[in-house]
Amino acid sequence: MNGPVLAIDQGGTKLLCALVEEGHVLEQAAVPTDRDAGPEAWLDAAAGLAAPWQGRYDRVGIAVTGRVSDGLWSALNPGTLAIPAETPYAAMAEARLRRPVTLANDAQAAAWGEHLHGAGAGQDMIYLTISTGIGGGIVTGGRLLSGRGGLAGHAGQMRGLTPEKGPLEDRMSGRWIARAAREAGHDTDARGVFSAARAGEGWAKEIVSTAAARAAALCADLQMLIDPPRIVIGGGVGLAPGFLDRIRAALGSLPAALRPELRAAKLGGGAGIIGIAGLARA
Repeated sequence: MNGPVLAIDQGGTKLLCALVEEGHVLEQAAVPTDRDAGPEAWLDAAAGLAAPWQGRYDRVGIAVTGRVSDGLWSALNPGTLAIPAETPYAAMAEARLRRPVTLANDAQAAAWGEHLHGAGAGQDMIYLTISTGIGGGIVTGGRLLSGRGGLAGHAGQMRGLTPEKGPLEDRMSGRWIARAAREAGHDTDARGVFSAARAGEGWAKEIVSTAAARAAALCADLQMLIDPPRIVIGGGVGLAPGFLDRIRAALGSLPAALRPELRAAKLGGGAGIIGIAGLARA
């Protein structure tokens, strides 16, 4: 059977379920994530959303935030979504949904979606999502890399050669942008900062420029490490108006041979569910 896949994106903000076939989202439904409910309750919620589609899918793909290895899910940043270490989420989902389950990190799944149906255009690539946090995925030789322990592509957890403590996502993500705004005396989120920057507010322009410069440095490092044909940028911050242009401008001083080819992600918020559906069929 090559029909639709039940694709589930379990995020820290919302739980999204969809029927996906050949890169097309046929139907979808979502509910806010009850962050304190735990994995059993999250699967109950997913089963409830998928109930109207019973009998229309024969496989399930689940994309989650954090580290995935051999069907086990662990948190990398509990602040995004706390999950007990090595939770057997794939087996739990198979018992609940009674279908084979493919489990993957959400950014890795999004990378595969962009490779198959988006800005990756079937080429090797790095996908970088800059959103509330920062994640990524690497496609090389036509394969999505997961690594020995599922860590491949987790660019936001890199530390960098700076005296600052904490991972990179603590210094350039949407969470950091909101925190920098509060420290500057403005109680707003990342969206509000970008809006203020477009309105010409100096404090906001400085925050956005700093985030873009740090994103550019990350892209330059990834280019030197992997040397992909392109780096695809996604996420609410990455796709915010003008942000990609700021990253390109910050990279402008590099020699052309060292400068990454940056592309905007095409699938938007659908990259994860489209990608995990593709992985479930792989």
